[in-house]
Amino acid sequence: MNLIVSIPRAAAGQLGMRQAVLEGPKTLTTFTRSMKTPIKYPLNFVRVALPAIAAALALTITFKPQACRADETCSSPYLARIEGQEEFVYVWTLGVEGLGDGADKLVTVDVKPGSPTYGKVVSSVSVEGRNEAHHAGFTDDRRQLWCAGLENSRVFIFDVHTDPSKPKLTKTIDNFAETTGGAVGPHGAYALPGRVLIPCLSNAKDKGGRTALVEYSNDGNYIMTHWLPTKDDARGAAGAQFADGYGYDARVLPRKNALLTSSFTGWKNYTMDFGKMTSDPEAMKHFGQTMVMWDFHTRQPKKVFQVPGAPLEIRWAWGDQHNYAFTATALGSKLWLVYADDHGDWQAKDVAPIGEVKGGVLPVDISLSADDKTLFVDCFGDGKCRVFDVSDPQHPKQIYEKQIGKQVNMVSQSWDGKRLYFTSSLLARWDKKGADNEQFLRAYGWDGKELKATFDLDFTALKLGRAHHMLFGSTKLGPNRTTIASR
Repeated sequence: MNLIVSIPRAAAGQLGMRQAVLEGPKTLTTFTRSMKTPIKYPLNFVRVALPAIAAALALTITFKPQACRADETCSSPYLARIEGQEEFVYVWTLGVEGLGDGADKLVTVDVKPGSPTYGKVVSSVSVEGRNEAHHAGFTDDRRQLWCAGLENSRVFIFDVHTDPSKPKLTKTIDNFAETTGGAVGPHGAYALPGRVLIPCLSNAKDKGGRTALVEYSNDGNYIMTHWLPTKDDARGAAGAQFADGYGYDARVLPRKNALLTSSFTGWKNYTMDFGKMTSDPEAMKHFGQTMVMWDFHTRQPKKVFQVPGAPLEIRWAWGDQHNYAFTATALGSKLWLVYADDHGDWQAKDVAPIGEVKGGVLPVDISLSADDKTLFVDCFGDGKCRVFDVSDPQHPKQIYEKQIGKQVNMVSQSWDGKRLYFTSSLLARWDKKGADNEQFLRAYGWDGKELKATFDLDFTALKLGRAHHMLFGSTKLGPNRTTIASR
Protein backbone atom coordinates (compact mmCIF):
# COMPACT_ATOMS: atom_id res chain seq x y z
CA MET A 1 0.00 0.00 0.00
CA ASN A 2 1.26 3.50 -0.82
CA LEU A 3 1.22 6.13 1.90
CA ILE A 4 0.91 9.56 0.34
CA VAL A 5 2.09 12.61 2.26
CA SER A 6 1.25 16.03 0.79
CA ILE A 7 3.73 18.79 1.51
CA PRO A 8 3.36 22.56 0.98
CA ARG A 9 5.55 23.84 -1.83
CA ALA A 10 7.56 26.04 0.52
CA ALA A 11 8.36 23.06 2.70
CA ALA A 12 8.91 20.86 -0.32
CA GLY A 13 11.40 23.32 -1.69
CA GLN A 14 13.51 23.02 1.45
CA LEU A 15 13.60 19.26 0.99
CA GLY A 16 13.76 19.19 -2.81
CA MET A 17 10.41 17.48 -3.22
CA ARG A 18 6.72 18.18 -3.62
CA GLN A 19 4.98 14.92 -2.78
CA ALA A 20 6.21 11.87 -0.92
CA VAL A 21 4.84 8.37 -1.34
CA LEU A 22 5.75 5.59 1.08
CA GLU A 23 5.80 2.57 -1.19
CA GLY A 24 6.73 -0.12 1.26
CA PRO A 25 8.91 -1.00 4.18
CA LYS A 26 12.21 0.13 2.69
CA THR A 27 11.85 3.11 0.37
CA LEU A 28 10.33 6.53 0.03
CA THR A 29 9.54 7.75 -3.48
CA THR A 30 9.45 11.50 -4.14
CA PHE A 31 8.51 13.66 -7.10
CA THR A 32 9.89 17.14 -7.71
CA ARG A 33 7.79 19.80 -9.38
CA SER A 34 9.68 19.42 -12.66
CA MET A 35 10.34 15.68 -12.72
CA LYS A 36 8.02 12.85 -13.66
CA THR A 37 10.52 10.16 -12.69
CA PRO A 38 10.36 9.03 -9.08
CA ILE A 39 13.43 9.10 -6.87
CA LYS A 40 13.68 6.47 -4.14
CA TYR A 41 15.11 7.23 -0.72
CA PRO A 42 15.98 4.75 2.03
CA LEU A 43 13.91 4.81 5.19
CA ASN A 44 16.76 6.29 7.20
CA PHE A 45 16.25 9.39 5.06
CA VAL A 46 12.56 9.32 5.95
CA ARG A 47 13.32 9.22 9.66
CA VAL A 48 15.52 12.28 9.27
CA ALA A 49 13.32 14.11 6.78
CA LEU A 50 9.93 13.81 8.43
CA PRO A 51 10.83 15.96 11.45
CA ALA A 52 12.17 18.57 9.05
CA ILE A 53 8.96 18.37 7.05
CA ALA A 54 6.93 18.85 10.21
CA ALA A 55 9.02 21.86 11.19
CA ALA A 56 8.64 23.37 7.74
CA LEU A 57 4.93 22.76 7.88
CA ALA A 58 4.67 24.65 11.14
CA LEU A 59 6.19 27.64 9.38
CA THR A 60 4.23 27.42 6.14
CA ILE A 61 0.68 26.36 6.94
CA THR A 62 -1.92 26.64 9.65
CA PHE A 63 -4.95 24.38 9.50
CA LYS A 64 -7.69 26.98 9.91
CA PRO A 65 -11.02 27.04 8.09
CA GLN A 66 -10.76 30.81 7.59
CA ALA A 67 -7.78 30.21 5.28
CA CYS A 68 -10.05 28.64 2.65
CA ARG A 69 -11.92 31.24 0.68
CA ALA A 70 -14.78 29.11 -0.56
CA ASP A 71 -16.12 25.66 -1.34
CA GLU A 72 -18.62 23.16 -0.05
CA THR A 73 -18.07 22.63 3.66
CA CYS A 74 -18.12 18.83 3.52
CA SER A 75 -15.45 18.46 0.83
CA SER A 76 -12.24 16.48 1.24
CA PRO A 77 -9.35 18.35 2.90
CA TYR A 78 -7.15 17.18 0.02
CA LEU A 79 -9.29 18.86 -2.65
CA ALA A 80 -8.20 21.83 -4.78
CA ARG A 81 -10.33 24.71 -3.50
CA ILE A 82 -12.61 27.12 -5.30
CA GLU A 83 -11.36 30.71 -5.27
CA GLY A 84 -14.31 32.90 -4.34
CA GLN A 85 -17.93 31.85 -4.74
CA GLU A 86 -19.12 28.68 -6.47
CA GLU A 87 -20.25 29.25 -10.06
CA PHE A 88 -22.00 25.95 -10.79
CA VAL A 89 -23.87 23.25 -8.93
CA TYR A 90 -23.51 19.77 -10.43
CA VAL A 91 -26.49 17.51 -9.72
CA TRP A 92 -26.12 13.74 -10.17
CA THR A 93 -29.64 12.69 -11.15
CA LEU A 94 -31.59 9.42 -11.30
CA GLY A 95 -33.35 8.69 -14.57
CA VAL A 96 -37.09 8.03 -14.59
CA GLU A 97 -38.65 5.75 -17.17
CA GLY A 98 -40.75 7.75 -19.61
CA LEU A 99 -39.38 11.12 -18.43
CA GLY A 100 -37.11 12.71 -21.03
CA ASP A 101 -34.57 10.15 -22.20
CA GLY A 102 -35.07 8.12 -19.00
CA ALA A 103 -31.34 7.98 -18.26
CA ASP A 104 -29.26 9.04 -15.27
CA LYS A 105 -27.52 12.32 -15.95
CA LEU A 106 -25.16 14.97 -14.66
CA VAL A 107 -26.98 18.31 -14.65
CA THR A 108 -25.13 21.62 -14.39
CA VAL A 109 -26.88 24.66 -12.90
CA ASP A 110 -25.48 28.20 -13.14
CA VAL A 111 -25.29 29.86 -9.70
CA LYS A 112 -22.95 32.74 -10.52
CA PRO A 113 -24.46 36.03 -9.24
CA GLY A 114 -25.36 38.40 -12.05
CA SER A 115 -25.23 35.71 -14.71
CA PRO A 116 -28.08 35.90 -17.27
CA THR A 117 -28.63 32.17 -16.69
CA TYR A 118 -28.45 32.30 -12.88
CA GLY A 119 -30.59 29.54 -11.36
CA LYS A 120 -30.98 27.81 -14.74
CA VAL A 121 -29.77 24.52 -16.20
CA VAL A 122 -26.87 25.17 -18.60
CA SER A 123 -25.82 21.57 -19.33
CA SER A 124 -27.11 18.03 -19.04
CA VAL A 125 -25.08 14.92 -19.89
CA SER A 126 -26.84 11.54 -19.93
CA VAL A 127 -25.12 8.24 -19.24
CA GLU A 128 -26.23 4.81 -20.41
CA GLY A 129 -29.38 3.61 -18.66
CA ARG A 130 -30.61 3.89 -15.07
CA ASN A 131 -27.94 2.89 -12.59
CA GLU A 132 -29.41 4.19 -9.30
CA ALA A 133 -27.34 7.38 -9.44
CA HIS A 134 -26.31 8.20 -5.90
CA HIS A 135 -23.16 10.05 -4.80
CA ALA A 136 -20.21 11.61 -6.62
CA GLY A 137 -16.83 13.12 -5.82
CA PHE A 138 -13.89 14.96 -7.36
CA THR A 139 -10.30 13.86 -7.79
CA ASP A 140 -7.90 15.91 -5.68
CA ASP A 141 -6.94 18.15 -8.63
CA ARG A 142 -10.65 18.70 -9.33
CA ARG A 143 -10.20 17.83 -12.98
CA GLN A 144 -12.55 14.85 -12.79
CA LEU A 145 -15.90 14.15 -11.18
CA TRP A 146 -16.60 10.49 -10.42
CA CYS A 147 -20.32 9.62 -10.32
CA ALA A 148 -21.43 6.24 -8.99
CA GLY A 149 -24.43 3.98 -9.52
CA LEU A 150 -25.59 1.84 -6.60
CA GLU A 151 -27.57 -0.77 -8.51
CA ASN A 152 -25.11 -2.02 -11.12
CA SER A 153 -21.88 -0.63 -9.62
CA ARG A 154 -20.92 1.42 -12.64
CA VAL A 155 -18.76 4.53 -12.12
CA PHE A 156 -18.88 7.38 -14.65
CA ILE A 157 -15.91 9.74 -14.88
CA PHE A 158 -16.51 13.27 -16.17
CA ASP A 159 -14.01 15.91 -17.27
CA VAL A 160 -15.06 19.06 -15.35
CA HIS A 161 -11.81 20.95 -15.99
CA THR A 162 -11.78 21.65 -19.73
CA ASP A 163 -15.11 23.50 -19.51
CA PRO A 164 -16.62 23.49 -16.00
CA SER A 165 -19.98 24.64 -17.38
CA LYS A 166 -20.20 21.63 -19.69
CA PRO A 167 -18.86 18.40 -18.13
CA LYS A 168 -17.91 15.66 -20.57
CA LEU A 169 -18.12 11.91 -19.92
CA THR A 170 -14.65 10.48 -20.58
CA LYS A 171 -14.59 7.01 -19.01
CA THR A 172 -16.89 4.39 -17.52
CA ILE A 173 -15.80 1.73 -15.04
CA ASP A 174 -18.16 -1.17 -15.69
CA ASN A 175 -16.23 -4.06 -14.15
CA PHE A 176 -16.17 -2.78 -10.56
CA ALA A 177 -17.23 -6.00 -8.81
CA GLU A 178 -14.83 -8.20 -10.79
CA THR A 179 -11.90 -5.81 -10.32
CA THR A 180 -12.38 -5.16 -6.60
CA GLY A 181 -12.84 -8.76 -5.52
CA GLY A 182 -16.59 -8.59 -5.05
CA ALA A 183 -17.34 -5.15 -3.61
CA VAL A 184 -20.53 -3.61 -5.07
CA GLY A 185 -22.67 -0.54 -4.49
CA PRO A 186 -20.01 2.22 -4.84
CA HIS A 187 -21.02 5.22 -2.73
CA GLY A 188 -19.41 8.11 -4.59
CA ALA A 189 -15.72 9.02 -4.40
CA TYR A 190 -13.58 10.83 -1.82
CA ALA A 191 -10.44 12.69 -2.89
CA LEU A 192 -7.08 11.53 -1.58
CA PRO A 193 -3.70 12.60 -3.00
CA GLY A 194 -3.49 11.07 -6.47
CA ARG A 195 -6.37 8.68 -5.89
CA VAL A 196 -9.98 8.34 -4.81
CA LEU A 197 -11.42 6.33 -1.94
CA ILE A 198 -14.74 4.65 -2.76
CA PRO A 199 -16.78 3.35 0.18
CA CYS A 200 -19.18 0.60 -0.87
CA LEU A 201 -22.52 -0.68 0.45
CA SER A 202 -22.66 -4.35 -0.48
CA ASN A 203 -20.95 -7.41 -1.98
CA ALA A 204 -21.47 -9.57 -5.04
CA LYS A 205 -21.66 -12.85 -3.14
CA ASP A 206 -24.88 -12.48 -1.14
CA LYS A 207 -25.90 -8.83 -1.87
CA GLY A 208 -25.97 -8.23 1.89
CA GLY A 209 -24.36 -5.54 4.03
CA ARG A 210 -20.80 -6.93 4.25
CA THR A 211 -18.72 -4.52 2.19
CA ALA A 212 -15.42 -2.73 1.64
CA LEU A 213 -13.47 0.45 0.96
CA VAL A 214 -11.90 0.56 -2.50
CA GLU A 215 -9.09 2.71 -3.87
CA TYR A 216 -8.57 3.75 -7.49
CA SER A 217 -5.91 6.00 -9.01
CA ASN A 218 -7.01 9.29 -10.56
CA ASP A 219 -6.60 7.75 -14.01
CA GLY A 220 -9.14 5.05 -13.18
CA ASN A 221 -6.88 2.11 -12.34
CA TYR A 222 -7.75 -0.17 -9.44
CA ILE A 223 -5.35 -0.10 -6.46
CA MET A 224 -6.70 -1.98 -3.44
CA THR A 225 -9.74 -3.25 -1.52
CA HIS A 226 -10.09 -3.02 2.28
CA TRP A 227 -12.92 -5.16 3.72
CA LEU A 228 -14.73 -3.80 6.76
CA PRO A 229 -14.30 -5.72 10.01
CA THR A 230 -16.81 -8.37 11.10
CA LYS A 231 -17.18 -10.44 14.25
CA ASP A 232 -15.53 -13.36 12.46
CA ASP A 233 -12.74 -11.22 11.02
CA ALA A 234 -12.27 -8.08 13.13
CA ARG A 235 -8.79 -7.48 11.67
CA GLY A 236 -7.46 -6.58 15.11
CA ALA A 237 -10.01 -3.85 15.82
CA ALA A 238 -11.28 -3.22 19.35
CA GLY A 239 -15.04 -3.58 19.78
CA ALA A 240 -15.11 -6.72 17.65
CA GLN A 241 -18.35 -7.79 19.33
CA PHE A 242 -20.13 -4.96 17.47
CA ALA A 243 -18.52 -5.43 14.06
CA ASP A 244 -21.08 -6.06 11.31
CA GLY A 245 -19.11 -5.35 8.13
CA TYR A 246 -21.54 -2.68 6.89
CA GLY A 247 -20.41 0.52 5.19
CA TYR A 248 -21.65 3.82 3.78
CA ASP A 249 -19.62 7.03 4.13
CA ALA A 250 -15.86 7.52 4.65
CA ARG A 251 -14.12 10.71 5.79
CA VAL A 252 -10.56 11.59 6.83
CA LEU A 253 -9.08 13.85 9.51
CA PRO A 254 -5.47 13.91 8.25
CA ARG A 255 -3.74 15.56 11.21
CA LYS A 256 -5.03 12.80 13.53
CA ASN A 257 -4.38 9.97 11.06
CA ALA A 258 -8.09 9.17 11.40
CA LEU A 259 -10.35 7.56 8.81
CA LEU A 260 -13.96 7.18 9.95
CA THR A 261 -16.63 5.06 8.23
CA SER A 262 -20.37 4.69 8.78
CA SER A 263 -22.94 2.06 7.81
CA PHE A 264 -26.24 1.64 5.96
CA THR A 265 -27.67 -1.49 4.32
CA GLY A 266 -26.99 -3.93 1.51
CA TRP A 267 -28.07 -4.22 -2.14
CA LYS A 268 -31.08 -6.45 -1.37
CA ASN A 269 -32.58 -3.71 0.83
CA TYR A 270 -31.76 -0.52 -1.05
CA THR A 271 -33.14 -1.94 -4.30
CA MET A 272 -36.41 -3.00 -2.61
CA ASP A 273 -39.62 -0.94 -2.54
CA PHE A 274 -39.57 1.11 0.67
CA GLY A 275 -43.05 0.09 1.85
CA LYS A 276 -42.36 -3.58 1.19
CA MET A 277 -39.05 -3.39 3.03
CA THR A 278 -40.38 -1.61 6.13
CA SER A 279 -43.18 -4.18 6.45
CA ASP A 280 -40.68 -7.05 6.26
CA PRO A 281 -39.29 -7.76 9.76
CA GLU A 282 -36.40 -9.78 8.38
CA ALA A 283 -35.33 -7.03 5.98
CA MET A 284 -35.39 -4.45 8.77
CA LYS A 285 -32.86 -6.52 10.71
CA HIS A 286 -30.29 -5.91 7.99
CA PHE A 287 -29.14 -2.35 8.64
CA GLY A 288 -25.76 -1.19 9.87
CA GLN A 289 -25.36 -0.48 13.57
CA THR A 290 -21.74 0.59 13.62
CA MET A 291 -19.05 3.12 12.79
CA VAL A 292 -15.38 2.22 12.45
CA MET A 293 -12.27 4.25 13.23
CA TRP A 294 -9.32 3.30 11.04
CA ASP A 295 -5.62 4.05 11.02
CA PHE A 296 -5.61 6.16 7.87
CA HIS A 297 -1.95 5.49 7.03
CA THR A 298 -2.18 1.71 7.17
CA ARG A 299 -5.90 1.40 6.36
CA GLN A 300 -6.29 -0.88 9.37
CA PRO A 301 -9.49 -0.73 11.48
CA LYS A 302 -8.70 0.31 15.04
CA LYS A 303 -12.05 0.47 16.84
CA VAL A 304 -15.67 -0.43 16.12
CA PHE A 305 -18.35 1.74 17.74
CA GLN A 306 -21.91 0.58 18.35
CA VAL A 307 -24.10 3.27 16.73
CA PRO A 308 -27.61 1.81 16.32
CA GLY A 309 -29.94 2.87 13.55
CA ALA A 310 -27.89 3.27 10.34
CA PRO A 311 -25.46 6.19 10.82
CA LEU A 312 -25.10 7.83 7.41
CA GLU A 313 -23.15 10.97 6.46
CA ILE A 314 -20.00 11.90 8.40
CA ARG A 315 -18.86 15.49 8.89
CA TRP A 316 -15.53 16.20 10.57
CA ALA A 317 -15.12 19.53 12.34
CA TRP A 318 -12.68 21.90 10.60
CA GLY A 319 -11.14 23.69 13.62
CA ASP A 320 -7.50 22.79 14.20
CA GLN A 321 -8.26 21.86 17.82
CA HIS A 322 -11.64 20.22 17.11
CA ASN A 323 -11.14 16.47 17.19
CA TYR A 324 -14.67 15.30 16.51
CA ALA A 325 -17.19 14.43 13.83
CA PHE A 326 -20.99 14.33 13.62
CA THR A 327 -23.33 11.82 12.05
CA ALA A 328 -27.08 11.21 12.15
CA THR A 329 -28.80 7.85 12.45
CA ALA A 330 -31.52 7.47 9.82
CA LEU A 331 -33.56 4.90 11.74
CA GLY A 332 -32.79 6.25 15.21
CA SER A 333 -33.33 9.98 14.44
CA LYS A 334 -30.42 10.99 16.65
CA LEU A 335 -27.28 13.07 16.32
CA TRP A 336 -24.12 11.20 17.25
CA LEU A 337 -20.71 12.56 18.10
CA VAL A 338 -17.44 10.68 17.53
CA TYR A 339 -14.73 12.46 19.52
CA ALA A 340 -11.31 12.13 21.10
CA ASP A 341 -11.63 12.08 24.89
CA ASP A 342 -9.21 13.65 27.38
CA HIS A 343 -6.87 10.69 26.97
CA GLY A 344 -6.94 10.90 23.16
CA ASP A 345 -9.07 7.79 22.82
CA TRP A 346 -11.91 7.83 20.30
CA GLN A 347 -15.44 7.50 21.67
CA ALA A 348 -18.98 7.67 20.23
CA LYS A 349 -22.22 8.78 21.87
CA ASP A 350 -25.63 10.13 20.91
CA VAL A 351 -25.88 13.82 21.82
CA ALA A 352 -29.34 14.97 20.67
CA PRO A 353 -32.67 13.72 19.31
CA ILE A 354 -33.74 14.92 15.87
CA GLY A 355 -37.37 15.93 15.51
CA GLU A 356 -38.74 14.22 18.61
CA VAL A 357 -41.50 12.76 16.41
CA LYS A 358 -42.88 9.30 17.19
CA GLY A 359 -41.45 6.90 14.65
CA GLY A 360 -38.65 9.32 13.72
CA VAL A 361 -38.14 11.75 10.86
CA LEU A 362 -35.52 9.79 8.85
CA PRO A 363 -32.56 12.21 8.92
CA VAL A 364 -30.54 11.55 5.79
CA ASP A 365 -27.95 14.30 5.26
CA ILE A 366 -26.10 16.82 7.40
CA SER A 367 -23.92 19.88 6.71
CA LEU A 368 -21.56 21.44 9.26
CA SER A 369 -20.64 25.11 8.87
CA ALA A 370 -16.99 26.02 8.33
CA ASP A 371 -16.77 27.60 11.78
CA ASP A 372 -18.09 24.37 13.37
CA LYS A 373 -20.97 26.22 15.05
CA THR A 374 -24.03 25.31 12.97
CA LEU A 375 -25.30 21.94 11.74
CA PHE A 376 -28.03 21.61 9.12
CA VAL A 377 -29.94 18.30 9.23
CA ASP A 378 -32.20 17.17 6.36
CA CYS A 379 -35.10 14.89 7.29
CA PHE A 380 -36.62 12.90 4.45
CA GLY A 381 -39.63 11.78 6.49
CA ASP A 382 -41.25 15.19 6.93
CA GLY A 383 -39.27 17.21 4.36
CA LYS A 384 -37.79 19.61 6.91
CA CYS A 385 -34.32 20.98 7.46
CA ARG A 386 -33.54 21.33 11.16
CA VAL A 387 -30.74 23.63 12.25
CA PHE A 388 -28.69 22.97 15.39
CA ASP A 389 -26.32 25.14 17.36
CA VAL A 390 -23.34 22.80 17.84
CA SER A 391 -20.86 25.32 19.25
CA ASP A 392 -20.84 22.95 22.23
CA PRO A 393 -20.61 19.66 20.29
CA GLN A 394 -21.45 17.60 23.37
CA HIS A 395 -24.79 19.43 23.77
CA PRO A 396 -26.37 20.41 20.42
CA LYS A 397 -29.52 22.55 20.54
CA GLN A 398 -32.08 22.93 17.75
CA ILE A 399 -32.52 26.63 16.91
CA TYR A 400 -34.58 26.62 13.70
CA GLU A 401 -36.46 24.47 11.19
CA LYS A 402 -37.71 25.01 7.66
CA GLN A 403 -40.07 23.03 5.43
CA ILE A 404 -38.05 22.45 2.25
CA GLY A 405 -40.48 20.15 0.46
CA LYS A 406 -42.70 17.13 0.91
CA GLN A 407 -39.46 15.17 0.85
CA VAL A 408 -35.86 16.38 1.08
CA ASN A 409 -32.56 14.53 0.92
CA MET A 410 -29.21 16.23 0.32
CA VAL A 411 -27.92 19.60 1.53
CA SER A 412 -24.81 21.43 0.30
CA GLN A 413 -23.51 24.56 2.04
CA SER A 414 -21.12 27.24 0.78
CA TRP A 415 -17.95 27.85 2.77
CA ASP A 416 -19.08 31.30 3.89
CA GLY A 417 -22.32 29.78 5.20
CA LYS A 418 -24.52 32.15 3.21
CA ARG A 419 -25.92 29.75 0.61
CA LEU A 420 -27.50 26.31 0.90
CA TYR A 421 -28.80 24.00 -1.79
CA PHE A 422 -31.24 21.12 -1.31
CA THR A 423 -32.28 18.16 -3.45
CA SER A 424 -35.14 15.72 -3.05
CA SER A 425 -34.41 12.12 -4.07
CA LEU A 426 -33.27 9.44 -1.62
CA LEU A 427 -33.42 6.24 -3.69
CA ALA A 428 -35.51 5.39 -6.75
CA ARG A 429 -37.66 2.86 -4.89
CA TRP A 430 -37.70 4.79 -1.60
CA ASP A 431 -38.95 8.17 -2.79
CA LYS A 432 -42.50 9.11 -1.86
CA LYS A 433 -45.41 8.46 -4.21
CA GLY A 434 -47.96 10.63 -5.98
CA ALA A 435 -48.11 14.33 -5.10
CA ASP A 436 -45.47 13.82 -2.39
CA ASN A 437 -42.92 12.78 -5.01
CA GLU A 438 -41.47 16.25 -5.51
CA GLN A 439 -38.15 16.33 -7.39
CA PHE A 440 -36.19 19.55 -7.19
CA LEU A 441 -33.08 21.59 -6.66
CA ARG A 442 -33.88 24.48 -4.28
CA ALA A 443 -31.49 27.24 -3.25
CA TYR A 444 -31.70 29.33 -0.09
CA GLY A 445 -29.82 32.16 1.54
CA TRP A 446 -28.92 31.86 5.24
CA ASP A 447 -28.48 34.99 7.37
CA GLY A 448 -27.79 33.16 10.61
CA LYS A 449 -31.44 33.21 11.61
CA GLU A 450 -33.57 31.89 8.76
CA LEU A 451 -33.49 30.30 5.31
CA LYS A 452 -34.85 32.44 2.46
CA ALA A 453 -35.57 30.95 -0.97
CA THR A 454 -33.56 32.23 -3.96
CA PHE A 455 -34.49 29.82 -6.79
CA ASP A 456 -36.37 26.57 -7.36
CA LEU A 457 -35.92 24.08 -10.22
CA ASP A 458 -38.59 21.44 -10.76
CA PHE A 459 -36.66 18.46 -12.15
CA THR A 460 -39.85 16.61 -13.08
CA ALA A 461 -41.21 19.52 -15.14
CA LEU A 462 -37.78 19.89 -16.75
CA LYS A 463 -37.78 16.15 -17.55
CA LEU A 464 -34.44 15.70 -15.81
CA GLY A 465 -35.40 12.96 -13.35
CA ARG A 466 -34.78 12.66 -9.60
CA ALA A 467 -32.25 15.14 -8.21
CA HIS A 468 -29.84 13.47 -5.75
CA HIS A 469 -26.24 14.53 -5.01
CA MET A 470 -24.77 18.04 -5.48
CA LEU A 471 -21.22 19.31 -5.86
CA PHE A 472 -19.84 22.79 -6.57
CA GLY A 473 -17.96 23.83 -9.68
CA SER A 474 -16.02 26.92 -10.76
CA THR A 475 -13.68 28.26 -13.42
CA LYS A 476 -11.45 29.65 -10.66
CA LEU A 477 -9.56 27.13 -8.56
CA GLY A 478 -6.84 27.54 -5.98
CA PRO A 479 -4.14 25.04 -5.04
CA ASN A 480 -4.86 21.82 -3.21
CA ARG A 481 -5.26 22.20 0.54
CA THR A 482 -1.96 20.60 1.57
CA THR A 483 -1.86 18.82 4.89
CA ILE A 484 0.28 16.21 6.55
CA ALA A 485 -1.18 13.46 8.72
CA SER A 486 0.14 13.18 12.26
CA ARG A 487 -0.75 10.93 15.12
